[in-house]
Amino acid sequence: EVQLVESGGGLVQAGGSLRLSCATSGFTFDDYAIGWFRQAPGKEREGVSCIRSSDGSTSYADSVKGRFSISSDNAKNTVYLQMNSLKPEDTAVYYCAAVYGSIGYARIRCPFRANGLDVWGQGTLVTVSS
Repeated sequence: EVQLVESGGGLVQAGGSLRLSCATSGFTFDDYAIGWFRQAPGKEREGVSCIRSSDGSTSYADSVKGRFSISSDNAKNTVYLQMNSLKPEDTAVYYCAAVYGSIGYARIRCPFRANGLDVWGQGTLVTVSS
C-alpha cells in the first residue's frame, strides 16, 4: 500500500525557515512524482513544488521560486521541502501527493495536477507570523 506522511510544520516568524518531510512507503514503481501542495483558509489548493524520480526533474510555483527547494533522499524514502525566507502568505496546510506507474505514464511529470484519486498525506500546518 502506498502511503505518504508529512511532518515538519510549525509556527515560524517571517523570514524564518522550515523543512517539511514527506515519508513514502510502498513505492515499487518504475517512475513516480511527488508534489507538494498547500491550501490556505478560504483559498483553493495550489501546487508548490514537485520532483520526479526517474530524471530528478523539479518544478516550483512562481510564488516560491528562489525561496523553496525540493529534494529527495532515496535511502530514507523521503522527499523534503526546504522553505526559506518564509512570508505570512505562505501560511497554509501543506500536503504531499504522488502519481506513480510505469515509465511513460503521461501523468508522471512535474508539475502535475493532483486529484482526489491520487495518494495524499494527511497534511502539516505551517504558520508564518508577521
